[in-house]
This record gives sequence, C-alpha cells and structure tokens, in this order.
Amino acid sequence: MLSLVELFYLVGLLIGVGFLLGVLERYSNKFLFKAFGPRGVLATAWIGTPIHELGHLLQCFIWGHRVTRVRFLQLKSPNGVLGYVEHQYNAGSIYHQIGNFFIGMGPIFSGIGALIFGMYLLVPESYQSFREYIVHYVTTDLQNSNDLMVMGNSVLTITKSLFTFKNLFNPLFWIFLVLAVCISSHIALSKADINGSAKGLLMIFFVLFIMNLVTGLVGIDTYTFIVGLTKYNAYVLAFSSIAFLFSLMTLLISYILYKLKSGW
Repeated sequence: MLSLVELFYLVGLLIGVGFLLGVLERYSNKFLFKAFGPRGVLATAWIGTPIHELGHLLQCFIWGHRVTRVRFLQLKSPNGVLGYVEHQYNAGSIYHQIGNFFIGMGPIFSGIGALIFGMYLLVPESYQSFREYIVHYVTTDLQNSNDLMVMGNSVLTITKSLFTFKNLFNPLFWIFLVLAVCISSHIALSKADINGSAKGLLMIFFVLFIMNLVTGLVGIDTYTFIVGLTKYNAYVLAFSSIAFLFSLMTLLISYILYKLKSGW
C-alpha cells in the first residue's frame, strides 16, 4: 500500500493530465470527423503528429532504447495510424523498463514544450507574463501551492496575457493560435502509447516495492522523502495548463464547426 501511495505521488498527476487531455482530444476529433470526415483530423495533423512522435523519439534516446523505425507523418496509412516510433530495448534492464513509461508519455512533454516554445518565439510578452507567474507564485511558494489554484491561476494568467487587444492585431499571435490548436489536437496518448507506459509503470512500482521492503527492515522512512520530492507536481500543473487551455479551445472550435456544418 505504501508503494502504491508513493507511485501515485510520483506519477499520478502526470497520468491524470494525460487522461484529461485524452478526453478533450477524443471529443474534438469526434466533432471534426463528423463535420469534415477524415480531412478534419488531417488538417491539424501536419504539425501536431510530428511533435507527438518527436516526444516518443526524444524519450527513446534519453532512456537508451534503440530506435528501429520512425514515421513522423503518414497521411495515407491503411490502418489510420498517422505516425509512429518503433524501438527495441533490453527487457532485463530496469532502466530500460522504466523508460517505457516516459516514452509512452513523451507526447505530453513534447506537446507542452512546443506550446511554451511557440509562445516564447511568437508572443514573447505573453510568455514573459507566464514566466513571471511561475517564478513569483509557484517557485517562491512551492510549499504552500494548492494544486487546483495552480492550474486555475495558470490558465487565467495565460488567457489574460494572450487574448489582449494588442495581440488581436498581431499576425504572429494568429500564427501561434493556429499552431497551438494543431499541437493540442494531437498531444494525447494513443492506445499503443498507454500500453507501453503501463509496462514502465509496473516496473516503477516494483522498484518502489523493493526499496520500501529494504528500507523498512532498517527503519528508514521513504514516504516523507517521496512526498517532499513530488513538490514538482506544482510545476506539472502550471505547465500543463497551457495544453489544457488550448485543448479546451480546440474542443470549442470543433464543436462550433460541427454545429455550423450540420445546420446548428
């Protein structure tokens, strides 16, 4: 039970973010498909899918997996798969096994990273406002950060800094908006991604279980250390808020297009 609780503290929030983004993406693509057919989904795949696959690829390199084949984008796949990264690893390596979790979650990291980098390049004033929020309200008050408040305030900060009267007349803002919608439309995990992550999650639990078994025998408290370590979850929520915001926007836009196409 202790190992399960520690596992939840370590990666539970990240899994929750992935699940939430997956739900939003699924409904967005459903409305786009109903409105425009396969073309509706493909319209956002030109940038969203390569960034999704890049997330897998980078994590393969970090965790030492051997990449055997990569397709960043394929528009005419017979099974509907828009892209993939095939990789091999040593099943006897704990490090490689744990890596499966992060490789599967890779698109969340690359998607959020691409959104923040796009904001930095195209709407730097909005990026600066978000950065100041992170520094002043998350980093400086990490011990007292409330998860829901961090997420809510992050979304509010990004919204207020992006959707300004000045930005409405800034062409770079509209370019960023299009890119952000495309990226957020393909940030969620596929079934194959989830299955791969599950393998790594089991290995993380196994490592925690063995660690607790050994430290319990010598009277070392690992729970306090794990809870203290997971203060980074405040950053996970803060950075995830940008993906959450644009996923909601994508859902709203796709729903409106679907209604307009179907005659409201």
